[in-house]
Amino acid sequence: MGDGKVLPLYGNFFASATNRTASWNGIEQEITGRVQPKLAYGVTAVVRIYGGNVTNAGIQATLWVQSPDIQDQYIRIAISQATDTDWVQLQGKFLLNGSLLRVIIFLEGPPPGTDILINSLVVKHAERVLPSLQPIMKNEAFGINTIENSNLEDGINPWFPLGNCALSIGIGSPVELPSMSRNSLGLNERLSGRYIHVTNRTDTWMGPAQMISGKVKPYLTYQVSAWVKIGPGSTSPQIVNVALGVDGNWVNGGQVEFNDERWHEVGGSFRIEKQPSNVMVYVQGPAAGVDLMVAGLWVFPVDRRARFKFLKKETDKIRKRDVILKFSRSGPGVVNGTGGFVKVTQIQNSFPFGSCITRRSIDNEKLVRFLVTNFNWAVFGNELKWSWTEPQQGNFNYKDVDELLDLCKSHNLEVRGHCIFWEVEHAIQPWVQSLNKSDLIKAVQNRLTDLLTRYKGKFRHYDVDNEMLHGSFYKDLLGDDIHANMFITSHQLDPSAALFVNDYHIEDGSDVRSSPEEYIRQILDLQQQGAPVGGIGIQGHIDSPVGPVVSSALDKLATLGLPIWFTELDVSSTNEFVRADDLEVMLREAFAHPAVEGIVLWGFWELYMSRENAHLVNAEGKVNVAGKRYLALKKEWLSHARGYIDAQGEFRFRGFYGTYNIEINSPNQKLTEHLLLTREICL
Repeated sequence: MGDGKVLPLYGNFFASATNRTASWNGIEQEITGRVQPKLAYGVTAVVRIYGGNVTNAGIQATLWVQSPDIQDQYIRIAISQATDTDWVQLQGKFLLNGSLLRVIIFLEGPPPGTDILINSLVVKHAERVLPSLQPIMKNEAFGINTIENSNLEDGINPWFPLGNCALSIGIGSPVELPSMSRNSLGLNERLSGRYIHVTNRTDTWMGPAQMISGKVKPYLTYQVSAWVKIGPGSTSPQIVNVALGVDGNWVNGGQVEFNDERWHEVGGSFRIEKQPSNVMVYVQGPAAGVDLMVAGLWVFPVDRRARFKFLKKETDKIRKRDVILKFSRSGPGVVNGTGGFVKVTQIQNSFPFGSCITRRSIDNEKLVRFLVTNFNWAVFGNELKWSWTEPQQGNFNYKDVDELLDLCKSHNLEVRGHCIFWEVEHAIQPWVQSLNKSDLIKAVQNRLTDLLTRYKGKFRHYDVDNEMLHGSFYKDLLGDDIHANMFITSHQLDPSAALFVNDYHIEDGSDVRSSPEEYIRQILDLQQQGAPVGGIGIQGHIDSPVGPVVSSALDKLATLGLPIWFTELDVSSTNEFVRADDLEVMLREAFAHPAVEGIVLWGFWELYMSRENAHLVNAEGKVNVAGKRYLALKKEWLSHARGYIDAQGEFRFRGFYGTYNIEINSPNQKLTEHLLLTREICL
C-alpha cells in the first residue's frame, strides 16, 4: 500500500479493511468457545489508518456477544487515536458473563472510505496485575508553603513575569487567609496585605510566576490558595487560573470567574505521581490589557490524617444520638431489672450508600452479591437515559430498566432515576437533535409522560436535566423556561419523587462553569420560576481531593436548605493506596457534613465502570486496597455496645442511626429485640 511505503511494524504482513461504507465496517474474528465467562481477557492490537483524506481517526475494538435468549450486546473494549503515518497500540480488557451462543471481536470507527489496517491482534487471559506498592512518605512538610516570599517581604524576588508583562508590589490586599486554606492551616496564619500587581499584559497567559522545582513530591496531595483581583477595563466576566507547568504539562490548581474589582478566593488541589524535573507555578487568565493582582499564594501539602480526626468528631455529632434503654422490673416477658447484661449490635447504618449498576453488570453473580451486601441504593448507568429507552423515534426499550428495577426490588435497594433529560448536545440522540421547535416540544412532553407514568412511585429521585451548567441544547431551542417546566411537569406526573439538579466539578474548584456560586444561581433561578427542586446532585468525579476545598463547596450549597447527594462518586489512580486515600477523603467529608444525605458511587467493579483505575473490586472478584478501605469505613460507621443494666434499670449508649439487635441476658431469662434508631424516634 502507498507505493510500498506502508510496512508492517512486526513480521511481514498486515491486514486491511477497504471499501468501507459505514463507520462500523471493519475486521472481525469469531472467538466463540475460545473465551470463558468470569475470566478477564486482555486485548492488544497494532493498528493504523489509510486513505480517505483522513489523517487521524479513532479505532475501536468492540465485542459482539449473543446470549442464549438471542439478545445482542455490543461491548466497547478500547479506543485509540490512529494516524495515517504510524502504527499505534490499542489496549483494553473485557469480561463475559454466563454462557454465550456467539462471541465476535471486531475493529471499527474511522469514517467511511478510510481503510483500517491491522498488524496484529492478541486476545488472551489478562495478566495478573501486581499489587500496588504503598508510596513511602518521608519528612512530609505538611502545611509548609512551597512558594518563596509569598508575603512579598523581600520585594519581587524570586517572582518573575511570564511574558512581557511588568510586576510591582501594592498594599491593601486581605490579611486573612482565604477560607479554604484557613481550614487547613488554622486561624493563626496571617498575610502581609501586600500583593503583586501585574500590568502591561498583552496576552491571557501573562502573569507572575515562580519555579518550585524540587519542592513538590510525588503522591503528596497539594492544596492551592490565593486572593486574586482584576483592574478596571473588563467588559465581561474574567477567569483567573492558578496553574502549574510540570515538565511541560499544564496542571490546574484552581480557577475563579468574576467581573468586579473585589478580592476573590481561588483554590484547588493537585497531585503528581512521579518526581518531576521542572515545576513552575503561575497565575493567568484575564483578557489582554486587564491588570491582575495576586496576594498570599500558598501551595502546600495537606495532612489528611489530621483532617480525619476532626471529621470523626463531626461525624459523631451529626450521625449519632444518645440512647437510653429502660427495663421494667416486673411483668411477663420482661427482663428483671438490675444486673442484666446487654449486648447492642448494629446491623445496618441507615445512611444511603449506593452504586451505579448496568443491565450487563447484574449478570455477574459475584458483583450482585457484593452490591446487595454493601449498598442500600442503586442508580442505572445508561439504561434510563432517553437515548437508551428511545434510540430511534417510536422505538422504545424499557426492558433493561424493568429488569434492573426487579433486581433492586428483590433486594430492597432504593433507586435514583438518572436521568430524564441530558442537556449536553453530544449525549442527545440524532433524531431528537433533528427536530424543529414544535416537534421537539411534543417529544419532550411525550418523554416526560411516558417515563414518569410508567415508573410512577418506583424511583425515589430523578435527575431531571443532567448537567445544565455544561450544556444548553433544550434551553437554546425551547427557551429559558424549559428547565423549570421540566421540573414542574415531572412533579405533576410523579409527586413522590424528589427532583434533583445534577452536575460535575462543583466541589473541586477546577471549573468556573460549575462553581458552587454558579450552581446556587442556577437553582435559585429555577425556584423563582416555580421549579420544585428537591435536591442538589454533585456527581463527584474528582482527582486529588482536599477536604477543606470540598467542605467549602458543601457549606455554600447548604445555605439553600436542600439535601445534597454525591450522585456519581469515583476517584482514579493507578496506585490502589492513593485511590483508597482519595476515596476515604470524599467519604469522610460527605458523611461528616450535615447537609449531605446520601452517597452513590459510579460503580465499583472493574470493567463495569466508565472510569479506568477507579474500581474497588478487580474483574475476577478480588477486593483491592480501595475496596478494603470502603468496607473498613462501613464497619467503622456501625455502633456496638455491651454492659450491665444499672441500678435505675437503664442501659445507655451512643450510636449511629440505623437498625440494631439488642440481646439481654439475666440469670433467669434471655431476650432479643430489634431497634430502629432515627433522628426523630427510637423504635
